[in-house]
Amino acid sequence: MRFLGGERRRFGIVHVDSATQRRPLKDGALWYREVIKRNGLRENQMRRPTLEAVAARAGVSRSTVSRVVNGQTTVTPDIRDVVMRAVNELGYVPNGAARNLVTQRTNSVALVVSEPPNRVFSDDPMFSTVIRSAGIELEAVNMQVVLLLAGSPESHARVETYVAGGHVDGVMLVSSHGADPLPVALTRLRVPVVSYGRPAVPVAMPYVDSDNVGGAAAAVRHLLARGRRRIATIAGPLDMIGGQDRLAGYRDVLRDSDRRSIIAVGDFTRESGAVAMRQLLADDPDLDAVFAANDLMAIGAMHALRQAGRRIPDDVAVVGYDDIEAARYTDPPLTTIHNPHAEQAAAMVRLLLGLLADGSADPSIVSTELVVRTSS
Repeated sequence: MRFLGGERRRFGIVHVDSATQRRPLKDGALWYREVIKRNGLRENQMRRPTLEAVAARAGVSRSTVSRVVNGQTTVTPDIRDVVMRAVNELGYVPNGAARNLVTQRTNSVALVVSEPPNRVFSDDPMFSTVIRSAGIELEAVNMQVVLLLAGSPESHARVETYVAGGHVDGVMLVSSHGADPLPVALTRLRVPVVSYGRPAVPVAMPYVDSDNVGGAAAAVRHLLARGRRRIATIAGPLDMIGGQDRLAGYRDVLRDSDRRSIIAVGDFTRESGAVAMRQLLADDPDLDAVFAANDLMAIGAMHALRQAGRRIPDDVAVVGYDDIEAARYTDPPLTTIHNPHAEQAAAMVRLLLGLLADGSADPSIVSTELVVRTSS
């Protein structure tokens, strides 16, 4: 230890006999062993078992032990059993930090949600479903998810700095809007990035999406088949690909059937659905059906229709999109498009794992399905 005056002194802990006030010569080690023994501890308990110790116990090389504990399949089952028995006997725990230095991996993946906290932790179950499903899929391969919220320019900068610092092996982007700078910024960092949904900006990024156009088209065709003539829609945010595609599916079917589009725009929240429905009724009191681009907006629309004295589905039929759990418990139960968020999130994780493994990943589209209930 160096003191302020510059001199050095060495310090240690010694045992002094209380009766004689003398230090018994060469008895320090014996005293230490006695303390360890008296407290029921093993003498080597403070030392962490090493790969070399496991190799010696198993009678194999250090490299063989390393291959076994890292999950490599190039070791025969009998040797693997011998090594794992030695691991259990010694209580060996792999040094994750050291291994990460060698592999250049953190075993962590960032899930970046480009929404403010009050939106992510709202009553919209899409976010919790995606977070939970991604976490389960990563846990199965001994990786963890790090949730990062990016709902402001300041948080965009923090996310970019965090990822550039090498804290995660890859990034999954969720709920990207058209003005979001993160897709382009993160691809420039040469970090593996995938998107939940087709990116709203032109960027070369693998993604997993649902068939939004086809799902919306199925909803409108269902309403036409039920004899509805004046079909409105409550579109989602038009700076998001999901909002654009579901509006496109609605328009395509009405164009083919020579009917005009009746459109209001919401933001995927319950309140925006109610506001949009009141606007639609004011603009066209004779409408007899509405397709909402998500279930929360459909539930808000149903509330506004009841307030206006309209019966569902007698006066106005309602169809939503997503098939959230609450759709089964509305009054009447909501007809909707089943959008498999959990499966889509799991597919997104597998896409990223493919990028990490060999750099290959192709966009993927999951199918949707019409679920008919009594609101239509």
